[in-house]
Amino acid sequence: MTGTTGTKAASLWRGLPAGIWALGFVSMLMDVSSEMIHALLPVYLTVGLGASALAVGVIEGIAEATAAITKVFSGALSDRIGRRKELAALGYGMAALTKPVFPLAPSLGWVVAARFIDRVGKGIRGAPRDALVADLAPEGRRGAAFGLRQSLDTFGAFLGPLMAIALMWAFANDFRSVFWVAVIPAFLALGLILFAVKEPARPEGLRKVRNPLARAELRLLGGTYWAVVAVATVFTLARFSEAFLILRAEEVGLSLMLVPLVLVGMNAVYAVSAWPAGVLSDRMSRPVLLMAGLALLIAADLVLALAPGFAGLALGIALWGLHMGLTQGLLSALVAEAVPAELRGTAFGMFNLVTGAALLLASVIAGALWQGLGSEATFLAGAGFALVAALGLLPLRGRLA
Repeated sequence: MTGTTGTKAASLWRGLPAGIWALGFVSMLMDVSSEMIHALLPVYLTVGLGASALAVGVIEGIAEATAAITKVFSGALSDRIGRRKELAALGYGMAALTKPVFPLAPSLGWVVAARFIDRVGKGIRGAPRDALVADLAPEGRRGAAFGLRQSLDTFGAFLGPLMAIALMWAFANDFRSVFWVAVIPAFLALGLILFAVKEPARPEGLRKVRNPLARAELRLLGGTYWAVVAVATVFTLARFSEAFLILRAEEVGLSLMLVPLVLVGMNAVYAVSAWPAGVLSDRMSRPVLLMAGLALLIAADLVLALAPGFAGLALGIALWGLHMGLTQGLLSALVAEAVPAELRGTAFGMFNLVTGAALLLASVIAGALWQGLGSEATFLAGAGFALVAALGLLPLRGRLA
């Protein structure tokens, strides 16, 4: 029995090429670096550099919008030139080069510029990297490939804030010393993608695309792809920003010092579940698994809206992380398999743009409901959107299987 189990485990490891593991660790290292800085940046901007809360909001809003828009063009460019690695490496390189600016910045303007360039780098690398994962993944293992990358990426998002907290204690609240430490994993990520990731050979006979964003090319993405985008958009409306989990924790009475543990806990569950969910998605109906993820989101929203105290908060956060683990890598796998190979970069770029806009809209709606009717209304509305997404998924089960 032990030998059989060991053989199965080994086959899972061998079934994914080294390039996918390398891309996963690239994502993890860059997330460790970025989250070490981003976990402290709002406080550093307001306390260290005298920025207002409004300025922090404007900076973050512009940065994230820039990243979402850039993804469309970088994905399309990777389809046009027929290569992914160079654009992904450029994006990671831009992010790495901005990291020393944070400890060196003499004024708010320098930090804003660094944050902007960092997000442009994220936009440049996002779609080509996901298309590269799809290109490298063996047939029938794309769910596992995206699950692994998502799991390692989220582990970085879990580890970064913890390291920031520990280093702030070790350096006696010296922001700049923590920011210098964050430079190290960023350049390790850049070195890893440059030297450990190999671009796969372009398949013979694969069509060359001159203008991936032309209307005729977008039509070639196909009805199944746009159905995935539609379901994911409604899904995203249901899973507004995790900032509202933090607000709920404060409302329940969690001390300010412990509030960051909300995202640590959520990301821990997310990281642990994403890869097994991806492996499972290669072996069973993906619409069924996606429906299970929607059910978990509905349950998370209901618990966060109605269950009192810390126990309800902890259960809601765990369910939220589990739904993310079951769905995010799965949606990427569905995108990769719904479109022609020569248009994968464009497909991921459009997908990220539309779902990014939906996340912004969802957060605005959630904030308005919270301010006008309270936290209960926000989470109940999220459950309602998740139910609509589930109903929209029902007629598409045959197309997405």
